[in-house]
Amino acid sequence: MKYIIAPSILTVQKEDIVTRIKEIENSGARWIHFDIMDGNFVPATTFDIDEIRELLSQTKVTKDVHLMIKNPRSMVKAYIDAGADNVTFHYEACKDNIEVSAVIDMIHQYGAKAGLSIKPGTDINAIIPFLSKLDLVLIMSVEPGKGGQKFIGKSLKKINLLYKYKIENRLSSLIIEVDGGINDKTLGKCVNNGAGVLVVGSYLFNHPDYIDRFKKINA
Repeated sequence: MKYIIAPSILTVQKEDIVTRIKEIENSGARWIHFDIMDGNFVPATTFDIDEIRELLSQTKVTKDVHLMIKNPRSMVKAYIDAGADNVTFHYEACKDNIEVSAVIDMIHQYGAKAGLSIKPGTDINAIIPFLSKLDLVLIMSVEPGKGGQKFIGKSLKKINLLYKYKIENRLSSLIIEVDGGINDKTLGKCVNNGAGVLVVGSYLFNHPDYIDRFKKINA
């Protein structure tokens, strides 16, 4: 099964990010993953809108933006205007299903692909009503907000259930993305259960020869 590696810059020092983006893109990356944290939905903070606009301008590949923020509805347009190709927000950040649906519609209205993410503790059945409207689903295989965590094994069941639903309901364009604890051992397990995009951060960028590691796991 073919898959895409989406390198995540979460653990890269800010002064090195532009260099890492260009090097990993030149090595064959087709997506780059950008985590946005607001200090509220998760304790950590990452980039403000001006910083992310500058970073997104540094790459020509698919810019995969993951919003780990409260009230995503208020910020969707800003991130799309900044250059995001995919905007993924959290099911848990919305007050109800009506708001989830409205945010999906807003992302599409402003010209980006819409993704919905769930935390490890959220039942996969909670997002079934939205799958026909979505371009991608992001399964968090660690608790969101911090890089370098260990892969949560029960995530594989979620991936597999989602993949089966996708096949049974002919949602051929729906992308299943997985983020958290992805390395040379967990990657294959995710792909075998139906994942199409794997977000890889610490395993790549915390290693001195991250380009070699990327080439070895890139499909």
